[in-house]
Amino acid sequence: MWALVINPVSGQGKGTTVGTYVAGWLTQRKISYTIITGNSSIALTDHLTSFIEKNPECDGVIAVGGDGLLHIILQRVVPSQIPFAIVPAGTGNDFVRTLGWDLDHIDAQLEAITSTQPIPIDLGLVDGEWFGAILSTGFDSIVNEKANTLNWPKGPMKYNAAIAIELPRFKPRHYEITLDDRTISTEAMLIAVSNGRSYGGGMLVCPNASISDGLFDVMVLHPISKIEFIKVFPRVFAGTHITHPAVEIVRSRTVRIESKAVAYADGERIGQLPVAAECIQGAIKSWVA
Repeated sequence: MWALVINPVSGQGKGTTVGTYVAGWLTQRKISYTIITGNSSIALTDHLTSFIEKNPECDGVIAVGGDGLLHIILQRVVPSQIPFAIVPAGTGNDFVRTLGWDLDHIDAQLEAITSTQPIPIDLGLVDGEWFGAILSTGFDSIVNEKANTLNWPKGPMKYNAAIAIELPRFKPRHYEITLDDRTISTEAMLIAVSNGRSYGGGMLVCPNASISDGLFDVMVLHPISKIEFIKVFPRVFAGTHITHPAVEIVRSRTVRIESKAVAYADGERIGQLPVAAECIQGAIKSWVA
């Protein structure tokens, strides 16, 4: 028995469309499943928790949604050590990108999920909360804060609007970054603690990050002018920004960040700094392309 968890509102309704397709795909192949959904994240969490308690030996959780749903799922499946998969139906789908699956053609992914064994992958743990892709603070978190207050535009354009609002008044902040073997005391515009490779819908902030090496890639963007930021920013979609002299990338199993700033992980608000994160090798099993 599989748990098919569907977030109906993810991707502006795409969750419902893709969820219906996945349910039909499983039904055609006579694979047993239970649909779990909810009209809020709390309701969905409660329904999934109840299912796991009643079915501790279930085959796994197939989640249909985006990185927000991923974040909810991880808090439930990791303690129970139930394998999980995330079928892309969100706005960013960055953890699916990290796992290597095609965002538009999901049949190959469903075939792998239902016919092959999952493998161990790393996760991040920040102050007791699991995350799959990236923990970040700085300019992107300020943009996230602003985007969450905007009713228009919808989808990815909301973040572009938030960037346009926040960049003119943004100032770098001082950070204390404690790693396994050193402390970096620096002014920075952005810090990304990366288990996965991308965030924000394909921004390859740490293109060489691995979900099987037991280490975070930590990207620090040191202060640059706003004109330079606008010039460099598009390079993040190809991952070529890492050659810029203001970009520093280090690897560490543990990271503590102190500053007067807010942190986000997988697009979800973690809260005010300081935060402490650890990369947990082989924390859970999933399917990797």
